[in-house]
Amino acid sequence: MEIIKIGMADLGVAKPPSKLRTTGLGSCVGVVLYDHIHKIAGMAHVMLPESSLAKGGELTIGKYADTAIPHLIQLMVKAGAETRHTVAKLAGGAQMFAFLGNNDTMRIGPRNVEACKLALKDAHIKIVAEDTGGNCGRTIELDATNGILQIRTVNQGVKEV
Repeated sequence: MEIIKIGMADLGVAKPPSKLRTTGLGSCVGVVLYDHIHKIAGMAHVMLPESSLAKGGELTIGKYADTAIPHLIQLMVKAGAETRHTVAKLAGGAQMFAFLGNNDTMRIGPRNVEACKLALKDAHIKIVAEDTGGNCGRTIELDATNGILQIRTVNQGVKEV
């Protein structure tokens, strides 16, 4: 079994018996997709909600919800997945720092979650599990064999969805 590490602003696809893992999900969102018929798994480590936030004209596809999710779907379809058999699970999107006022730009975690949900809705992919929000970091691991997402949350232990 191979564990494929997905870095920040990165994405990847796996088939059994491999697993996909990403660490350091604070305000970032881990988006996992799974086609249970073809047993193809995908993961993206989304850092920001919209590619319009890109600076300097250089775009990192995996960094933004509006580019990472469509690209991850393309990679999965190329690997043999079908979107009609694919479901999504989300983790992360924490509010890591307290702040005063209603400055929306500081709400990166919640904005990331909203943007991921919108991109999945646009792709007609159903979200079947979610562990988002709060103020703790997370590490996630998706098993391509069965689609189980293991979520390790700081000070809260491990759960599977």
